[in-house]
Amino acid sequence: MKKRWGAAFQIAAVYVGTVVGAGFATGKEIVEFFSRYGFIGFISILISGYLFIYLGSKLMRMGARLQARSYQELNDFLFGKWVGRGINALMLIMLLGVSAVMLSGAGAIFEEQLGFAKETGIFATIFLSIVVMVIGTKGLYAVNTFVVPMMISFSLFLMFFSVRDPRFIDHLLFTPYTKYAWKSFVAPFSYTAFNLALAQAVLVPIATEVKDDWAIKWGGLLGGAALTIILASSHFTLIMLPGFVQYDIPMAYIMKNVAEGLYWIYVLVIYGEIFTSVIGNVFGLERQLKKYVSLPTVITVSAIFVVTYFISLVNYGTLLSFMYPIFGYASLAFIVLLWIKPLPKVE
Repeated sequence: MKKRWGAAFQIAAVYVGTVVGAGFATGKEIVEFFSRYGFIGFISILISGYLFIYLGSKLMRMGARLQARSYQELNDFLFGKWVGRGINALMLIMLLGVSAVMLSGAGAIFEEQLGFAKETGIFATIFLSIVVMVIGTKGLYAVNTFVVPMMISFSLFLMFFSVRDPRFIDHLLFTPYTKYAWKSFVAPFSYTAFNLALAQAVLVPIATEVKDDWAIKWGGLLGGAALTIILASSHFTLIMLPGFVQYDIPMAYIMKNVAEGLYWIYVLVIYGEIFTSVIGNVFGLERQLKKYVSLPTVITVSAIFVVTYFISLVNYGTLLSFMYPIFGYASLAFIVLLWIKPLPKVE
C-alpha cells in the first residue's frame, strides 16, 4: 500500500507541475481568468477545482485503460478517428503555442526579476529542458516532486498574510463592474478545458506507464485538490494587491513586499514551475511526433525549441492574454466529451 501511495503522490506532483505553468505560478493567468472578476472569480475557482479533481482523475484512468501511448489515441476514442485527427492537429498547435508562452515567461522572470536579458532566461530554460528530456520520465518525476510541494507551501504562506488583513473580507466579496462579465461564467470551464486538454499530452502516457488504476485515481484526486488549493490561496493573495491587473508577475511582487528575505527563493520556485510545464509540454509533443518521425530525442526536442523560441520573443503578457482564452474556448468540446463518455471496461 505504501508503494501505491508513493505512486499516487508522484502522479499528483506531475499533474500539478504540468498545469502550474508560467501564467499560474506568476499569478497572471489567475488574474486573467478569475481574480479580475472579484467574488464571482472565487466561485469560478471552486467550480474549476471540482472539474480538476473529477475530470483529471477520469482522464488518466481512461488513458491507462485504453493503453494509450500518446494523447492522439485518447482523442480518437473521445471524438472518433476523423474528428480526432483535427483535434490532434489543434493540440500540436496549442502545445507549441503554450510552450512558447512558458519560454517567454521564463524570459520575463530573468528580465523583470533578475535583471538579465530575456534571451538569457529563454536559452537557459531550453538547455535545462533538453537535459531533463534526455533523462526521460524519471527526470520529469524528479523535478515535479521537488518543485510542487514548495509551490503549495509558498502559496499558503502568502495567503496567511492576506487573510489576516482586516480589509480581506471586503476585498473578497467585492465584484467590480465590467462589460465582459459574461466571461466570468465561462472562465471555469474554458480554463479547466484548456489546461486538461494540454495536460493530457503528459498525463496520458504517464498513466499508461503506471497501469495501477487505484494509484492513478488517487493521483488525479490529490493533484486536482492541490490545484484547487493553489488557485484559491493565490486568488486570496492577489485581490489584496492594488492594481494587480497591471503586473506581469504579481505574485513575485507581493512576496517582495511581504517577506523580502524569501523573495529570491520564491522567484526560483516560480521559475521551477514554469520549467516543469515547459518540459511537460515538450515531453507530450515529442511523444506525439515519435509516431510520425523516428529521430533521437535530442534532435526532436531541439527542433521543437527552435519553433517555440521565435514565438516566445513576443511579450509574455501579450502572448498569454491572447492565446490562453482562445485555446480555452477551443478545448470546451474536449471536457464535455470527457465528462459524458464512460470509462472503458478493464480487459
